[in-house]
Amino acid sequence: MLDLAFNMSVDKEKRETAMNNLLVLARERAGAEEIFKQKGVFKIAELVKDEKSEKVICSAIHIVGELCKNNISRTESIIKDLGVPWYLKMMNSTYTERVNASQYCLQNILNAYSGMDNKPDSKSDKALCEAHKKEIDTILSCLLYSITNRTITGLTRDAIIQLIMRNIHYTALDWAERLVELRGLQRLMEVASEMEEYKYESSMNITSSTRTITSVCLAKIYENMYYDAAKEKFSNAIDEFIKDKLLSPDIDSKVRVVVAITTLLLGPLDVGNAVVAKEGILEMILVMAGTNDVLQQKVACECIVAAATKKDKANAIISQGVNILKKLYMSKDDSIRVRALVGLCKLGSSGGTDATIRPFADGATKKLAEACRRFLINPKKDKDMRKWAVEGLSYLTFDAEVKEKLIEDQQAVQAMIELAKTGDQSVLYGVVTTLVNLCNAYDKQELIPEMIELAKFAKHHIPEEHELDDIDFVNKRLCALAKAGVTSALVSLAKTESQNSKELIARIFNAICSQQEVRGMIVQQGGTKALLPLALDGTDKGKKQASQALARLGITINPEVAFPGQRIMEVVRPFINLLNPECSALENFESLMALCNLAGVNDSVRKRILKEGGFQKIEAYMYEDHDMLRRASTQVINNLIICEDVIQYFEHENDRVKYLVILCEDEDEDTSIAAAGALAMLTSASEKACEKVFDSKDWLESLRFLLANPNSDVQHRGIVIVLNMMRSTKDVAAKLIETDIMELLMALSKNDTMQNEKIKELASTALEAAAEWKLIKKNDEEIESSQSTSAEHVD
Repeated sequence: MLDLAFNMSVDKEKRETAMNNLLVLARERAGAEEIFKQKGVFKIAELVKDEKSEKVICSAIHIVGELCKNNISRTESIIKDLGVPWYLKMMNSTYTERVNASQYCLQNILNAYSGMDNKPDSKSDKALCEAHKKEIDTILSCLLYSITNRTITGLTRDAIIQLIMRNIHYTALDWAERLVELRGLQRLMEVASEMEEYKYESSMNITSSTRTITSVCLAKIYENMYYDAAKEKFSNAIDEFIKDKLLSPDIDSKVRVVVAITTLLLGPLDVGNAVVAKEGILEMILVMAGTNDVLQQKVACECIVAAATKKDKANAIISQGVNILKKLYMSKDDSIRVRALVGLCKLGSSGGTDATIRPFADGATKKLAEACRRFLINPKKDKDMRKWAVEGLSYLTFDAEVKEKLIEDQQAVQAMIELAKTGDQSVLYGVVTTLVNLCNAYDKQELIPEMIELAKFAKHHIPEEHELDDIDFVNKRLCALAKAGVTSALVSLAKTESQNSKELIARIFNAICSQQEVRGMIVQQGGTKALLPLALDGTDKGKKQASQALARLGITINPEVAFPGQRIMEVVRPFINLLNPECSALENFESLMALCNLAGVNDSVRKRILKEGGFQKIEAYMYEDHDMLRRASTQVINNLIICEDVIQYFEHENDRVKYLVILCEDEDEDTSIAAAGALAMLTSASEKACEKVFDSKDWLESLRFLLANPNSDVQHRGIVIVLNMMRSTKDVAAKLIETDIMELLMALSKNDTMQNEKIKELASTALEAAAEWKLIKKNDEEIESSQSTSAEHVD
């Protein structure tokens, strides 16, 4: 196969197949070892020099990545032979699959050196990192130098920045401080100051997502500056870059400074605001906005939009910039007009959802929304225009009237969804924020009536919610979005590295999943596939929202349909994470309901629930005062009890069986049915459990309650429990016979008015079991009856 794959004279399709087969082998330990021994790495290095097929090159890079995976000795040998520049050379391509393969390969090398894996919550081994500090440092240096390489493609630049971003966190490779020391921030700021549409002599190739990815990377680095001295170093590096650029007299440098500040404002906001607040910076931006140069107007307008973030900051810009924005909105250039429009939208939305705050005159918000709509739906406008139009709507949709007008406009909603489906990271913020506003998927502060009265007395402003934000209107909007295909858009956008954006996407998913009628559509359009990573990696709130969305899907849809294949195992952890005292009762309840459905699928899923520590967490809710939580947890235990490991939990020295006996008498009928069902299955599988029934001082009352219950489902379970106990041991049966249970069984076995014949049959069988222990005697009639029953059973 090696000969076939590396022979250039062989047909291209055959070589592609051979390479794919080698890749499959490389994923196996023995196969990887054999490829390595046969000098497969050297052959791959020679092959890619002349290879024309991108598929063959991708497979070759993947093979090298698999050889490095979890094997430090092979990794060291491969790095020695090929060197880090080889991987960066392989990455330099316009072919997405090749860039991704090279990125994966480099991450595997870093994982081998650090003891990490590719799971979201993976942590590095500090001892391994220390042992290979030099190698890890070399890779970081190579990546940082490559960031500003003018010869690489935009896709490659994005991939390198993403690779750095994934390893920034202190639990990963803790690169943040080292990156600042190696002057990596200045290099990132060089990229942050680039514009896709503006080219100069030494400009870099970038994509429409590059600046967004860079801003997220800068934010992650700043987040990992855990003490004041480190934050100061970060700020000093940024200041150094800006001062250096401003020393140059040419206008290009000033334009690039403003673009870099805009990128900062979209990432580490505090640093960006501090830069804008420095003497002369805001004035410079406003002067640029007032010139007749389209490029200067454009970048200044974008910076004003990004700077108007918080209400207190917006006030300063409203006073200085609103007239300039109005002037720019009258420009003949559409690209200037749309940016000025977004600036006006942002300043006009500074009151948020409070219906009483209107920074501009009445009706102005609707006019701005209509202007955004025109830019959005116009097919003649390029993607950049539509991106800015959506961003404008993201601010205006705080207004409930704008929300209703937008959701009724199918053309505008469809245009927004189509824009999102491109997966372009630069449209992410606008689309996601607009959708969050339409869904009302943000946290709402609970208003306590007493505090409202106190605020009124103190003459404080009290926010008021618009009548169009009532639950009925919100539900209608959620269904409309789902039917318009918003799930596909969210799936495309969920690939972002931004944790805050992931949280917003999870919020939208959760809001839409609250509508039972559209859950099937969400599953069909790949919602569960996108939600799983969101539930395992992100902010705490984001993970909680995604987990609840998955639980809602698992409640009403067959788990095997909602979570096909391996996903049914992977959703267990998000559900169990919701069984937390910090989560709301609704989140607890929905998680238990979903787990109940999962536990009914098969033994593998049940064992996975136990492995994730689910039993103890589920069981804790059986002791809750809340009826619905107690019922749901008992139902999960009922489904789990089929598992042999769970039976052992009940057999140990504890009061679990005793509590099940008590729950059989619960006032809530569904809880009683679930507890009796669990006890019935438990007593059928364990003699010890039959004996432990007597641990409860109320065991007799519970059995009477079950046997004499008017509900045939409860009664049926009660009969099965008694039958199991009768069959278990002679001592257990004797204890039952000493009570009036015997009389109840006799009555049930002779009751001809019984609707459920099975109950009558089981009662007779229980009496026969007692007779077999010679605890009671059969009369002739009963013997005949039992014989005829037995004969029928044999037939």
